[in-house]
Amino acid sequence: MAHSTRETAWPWPSGTGVLAAAVALEGVLVVGYFLATPGEVTVPRYVLYPFVWINAVLVAAYRTPISQAPRRRHLLAGALAAVYFLLLANWAGLVGLTVGGHHPIPESVLGLSVGSGSPGWGRVRLITRVFYVSFVPYRVIGYLGLTYLVYAAILDASGAVASGALGLVSCLSCSFPVLASFATGFLGGWVTLMSTAVAYSVDVSTAAFLASVALLYWRPGFPSVGYRSDDSE
Repeated sequence: MAHSTRETAWPWPSGTGVLAAAVALEGVLVVGYFLATPGEVTVPRYVLYPFVWINAVLVAAYRTPISQAPRRRHLLAGALAAVYFLLLANWAGLVGLTVGGHHPIPESVLGLSVGSGSPGWGRVRLITRVFYVSFVPYRVIGYLGLTYLVYAAILDASGAVASGALGLVSCLSCSFPVLASFATGFLGGWVTLMSTAVAYSVDVSTAAFLASVALLYWRPGFPSVGYRSDDSE
């Protein structure tokens, strides 16, 4: 008899201790940073936003179990989720190519550089003549968390509709949360790149990120059907 093996979501109190410990650690890091450096808090919400990203996606990921499925579905979901992460990282300016421009890359910008900033903001950047990688802690953690949620969503969608990407795309209610998170991820990356020109860009990108987390966690109209025992390979 066919049956679903997807686990029931844990109640909200589950993991509260872990979240409380994370918030306490974040508080220590922030206080320690501003005590140890000459930096001052000019816009408090910008100090807190990195932890909003991190905590929101960690709670959602912690509460999102992975459905059982055949190995090929896991491979498909993993490949699509990896592409999703690379697209988000590229749109947000975290990874990209430096070749193909009209002007050569100046020698002065090549190599590894470490930027200052309050916890979550400090940027580590590596620029070569072929590619660049920019590590911003809260964005990397946030996008990795979204990638996990996308991975779980694709497994459910492919199991509910059909084995393969065609089944996922053919079901609007299944693919909507994933596609919407692409859109909000793009918006978040775009406003970040335009941060010098667009007011409240960090606020908008944070709202876009939280919308992505919410859609991928709750998945409106999304059938949660895990691997069925009578599915064929």
